[in-house]
Amino acid sequence: MKKDFSVKWKSSSQKRKQRKYILNMPLHLRSRLMNSPLSKELRKKYKIRSLSLRKNDVVTVMRGKFKGKKGKVAKVELKRTRVNVEGINRAKKDGSKVNVWFNPSKVLITEMHDDKKRLKRLNMEKLKETKDKKTQEENKTMGGENAP
Repeated sequence: MKKDFSVKWKSSSQKRKQRKYILNMPLHLRSRLMNSPLSKELRKKYKIRSLSLRKNDVVTVMRGKFKGKKGKVAKVELKRTRVNVEGINRAKKDGSKVNVWFNPSKVLITEMHDDKKRLKRLNMEKLKETKDKKTQEENKTMGGENAP
């Protein structure tokens, strides 16, 4: 694997190369890593398993010391692929409070911030998928009729 980031690089079983790939990834591609799973209700509603996290989404922590706690996403850091949730703090020895950061995959989206752009993109992807499926089905039926 070369020193710089390459989109053409497929994969490796070596953990160091996987880490290097992620750490050298440019920010516009790193947003792909900021996805987190949707709750069961949202999954049924939008028919999608995960979505990228945005600032005002309401999330539930699924792992660690703060498991089960809910809060709004206060900050999203693409560079370090981590998320800060409002109301979840850790006390330091001197008594001051520090924000706790979470990996986006360890957080469940329970309420989406009404982001028209994100929902519009979702609907566009669904339309494309349904059109592709319909054309595939039509091609299969056409091929079946023309066969001797």
